[in-house]
Amino acid sequence: MDWRLAVRTVLIVEDEWAIADWLEVLLSENAFNVLVAGNGREALDILHRETPDLVLTDFMMPFIDGAGLIAAMREDERLRDIPVVVMTSLLENVVRDRAGRFRAYLRKPFREADLIKVIGEIFPA
Repeated sequence: MDWRLAVRTVLIVEDEWAIADWLEVLLSENAFNVLVAGNGREALDILHRETPDLVLTDFMMPFIDGAGLIAAMREDERLRDIPVVVMTSLLENVVRDRAGRFRAYLRKPFREADLIKVIGEIFPA
């Protein structure tokens, strides 16, 4: 996978730790630097210090949900162009109605191959 040649940083925003751990291992094994937040509030704290190349976010989370995180990112000039992938069991049209603009959608549960495909589309060779 040629997209792995450049070291990139991914922020995972997921309140289900089993999923966050799985994503962290998968992405680390594929040469990504990985940051992890348990909710949108933690993600915004990280985003004040770091500028990842990609954000993978759950949609339904405590404190600040995926829609709130995306809205805050779009209001910040430094963060607005970071691609966001939403991971949720909700239908895509429901998420788009609430969250507006994001780069890609993964319906939970998804497979490793689905995630790799989406990342490959965001970071083409």
